[in-house]
Amino acid sequence: MYNMQKQYLNRARNELTEHLVYGKLALREKKPENRELLRKLSIQEKAHYEFWQSLISDIEVKPYFASLHLIPLLRSVLGVTFTTKFLETHEKNSIAIYEGMLATMPAERQEHLKAIIEEERTHEQSLIGELKEQRVSYIGFIALGLADAIVEITGVHAGFLGVTRSTLIAGISGTIVGFSAAISMGSAAYLQAKQDPEKSAIISAFVTAFSYFGSVILLALPYFLIRDMISAFAISTSVGIVLLAMFTFYTSVVFDRKFIREFGEAAILMLSTAVASFILGDVIGGVFHIGASSF
Repeated sequence: MYNMQKQYLNRARNELTEHLVYGKLALREKKPENRELLRKLSIQEKAHYEFWQSLISDIEVKPYFASLHLIPLLRSVLGVTFTTKFLETHEKNSIAIYEGMLATMPAERQEHLKAIIEEERTHEQSLIGELKEQRVSYIGFIALGLADAIVEITGVHAGFLGVTRSTLIAGISGTIVGFSAAISMGSAAYLQAKQDPEKSAIISAFVTAFSYFGSVILLALPYFLIRDMISAFAISTSVGIVLLAMFTFYTSVVFDRKFIREFGEAAILMLSTAVASFILGDVIGGVFHIGASSF
């Protein structure tokens, strides 16, 4: 009995916290339609909290203090779509827990719990799917710049390391190629966005070029700061993997994708490109007798 009371208390705390968090998000939301959707989510979570509270009426339930402050901060940085979907990843776990609790739930409460499970599974997802946010519409352009830069520029660095064994040359080459490619990618994004009346061509071009060249700078820095080839390559590659992981996690939450699969594919592509480029560079350097001594 004690264990069941503890589970009811945990469920009540979770639902109360999410009720208050959605309420805070609604107050901060500028778009009327998004504000109304968040308000509905808050009301629904409050009803769920009241159900669990009714099972432990003699216990005072308090929300998770950290979540009340950290999640609204997360919304300021990563946007309302990511934040709400991130919250709902927790709800998916809750559904499994609720289903496991059905058998031990008092008979007169089971139908109510089934209704809550159905709301968690369908209604909340439907509401969240209606959220509209400008930054999400430009994620494709960010992905275009960031993902392409990480793969391409890592390959450029590895290729020039294979030819010259010089970290400085590799860094300079990656930066020059990256600068030109950022302009090219931005131009392509501009032309593509001109065909979509819902997107700004200028913003699309800027987002693509900025994400591309920003990645180029982060990937090149180790080559300017470190003279040991292996260390510079390892750190630069690690930076690329971290960038891929961060962006893949963001998109996997927003678009309901499998993080491990998406990240694994991107990381393998990046590392395979680097290895192939280094081998090609090494072969070309050998054929033309180019090495570190040439620089």
